[in-house]
Amino acid sequence: MTSRAIVVDRPGTHRLVTGERPEPRPGEVLVEVAAAGICMSDREVYDGHRDAAFVRYPVTPGHEWSGTVVAVGSGADPALVGRRTVAEGFRACGVCERCRCGETSLCTGGYAETGFTEPGAFADHLTVPVRLLHLLADDADLRAAALLEPAAVIAAAVRAARPRPGERVAVVGAGTLGQLAVQWLAACGPAELAVIDPREARGEQAREFGATRALSPAEAESTYGTFDLVMETAGAPTTAASSCLLARRGGRVVLTGMFTAGAVGIDPVHLSLSQLEVRSVFGAPSSAWSDAVRAFGLGLLDPAPLITHEFPLERYGDAVALVGSGDPGAGKVLLLP
Repeated sequence: MTSRAIVVDRPGTHRLVTGERPEPRPGEVLVEVAAAGICMSDREVYDGHRDAAFVRYPVTPGHEWSGTVVAVGSGADPALVGRRTVAEGFRACGVCERCRCGETSLCTGGYAETGFTEPGAFADHLTVPVRLLHLLADDADLRAAALLEPAAVIAAAVRAARPRPGERVAVVGAGTLGQLAVQWLAACGPAELAVIDPREARGEQAREFGATRALSPAEAESTYGTFDLVMETAGAPTTAASSCLLARRGGRVVLTGMFTAGAVGIDPVHLSLSQLEVRSVFGAPSSAWSDAVRAFGLGLLDPAPLITHEFPLERYGDAVALVGSGDPGAGKVLLLP
């Protein structure tokens, strides 16, 4: 049997290849991809803007995905065939100190991740180790489930944030991560849940998900120093610094956006005088994946409304061009092999 895959040979160059269907090795499963999301990290891979330590060309991208197990390698349970699933992206070693402490996203055994250094899901099929699977219900919406990777990042952020009922909470950024954060934090019973984003339509969508008000960055300046918890999701040049200004003295700030060189630094004087607790999140450990899959199964997270565009594998070029284009109508973009 054959299988197709997108291969990015080097920045700016890709091709659709057809070859033999991959075979799962011992301890692996073969997954037929149902849907794969494209995020800014995938755009960075295509443009050549991702740190060289975190990508290996040529590569088949695709780290946000869902699918169905269609074959198993030796040592894997044959009962997995036919199960709907997602899987962790980090190929953590499982034996280093950080892994043994449950911090698999901080594995010191060497960086390896599906879609960046290992073949990803912009393909008909991919192979993944059984130990990384998170099984879904038999009737799970696989289109929506493709967004469980960013949902797991938010789950990790929520674990770090420790939200409590009755708190004043702000979410900075109303992209995919921000909208998922609003859904999750709304379920925690905040007294106020503000979303801050320059795009009015994104703010209105956040209100539908449970935000109590939507503010532009300029409007948010009048609320500086008032929030118990601030969750930053935008990764824009100024949002780490402004998120700290939004927090009350003694408040908590969690940074989940992927910042690039040149971002404005956090004022250390403000940080120390305000006694802020600042945490950052990179990816998601296994525990956060479990939280996200559980919340999805319970209906606490509904990623489906975030999907705005779907493309076949043959139109990968059009799809990746749309991501990060600034098109106000573009939300989550999916590839459907």
